[in-house]
Amino acid sequence: MTDSTQQPSDFDAMTRDIAEVPAVEVIVTVAVNLMSAAAVKLGLTDEGDKFKDLDEARKLVHALAGLLDAGATEISSFHAAPLRDGLKSLQLAFREASIVPDEPGHGPGEKYTGPVYG
Repeated sequence: MTDSTQQPSDFDAMTRDIAEVPAVEVIVTVAVNLMSAAAVKLGLTDEGDKFKDLDEARKLVHALAGLLDAGATEISSFHAAPLRDGLKSLQLAFREASIVPDEPGHGPGEKYTGPVYG
């Protein structure tokens, strides 16, 4: 049994590590992770349809749009612009992958971005 006063826990180490990371890096990292997960769920990876799940993709794209809507003013246009471009690409890919596409303005994340047209 390890005495916690002698050796920091993993949580303490993570807390110290995250304390050193600027907020913009945390926001961008979360956005990139959401984008990557959405791309996988849209079947846009080398594995193609193996992991395709449009219901899951919808949730991820919607969460990404919400994060960017809330955080864009906090991370500057230098960081926000490429993330918005990636979001739009995912929204268009979702529309293309859907058998019955959503009406403009009702696709994933369009609550935050407005209608996305291809």
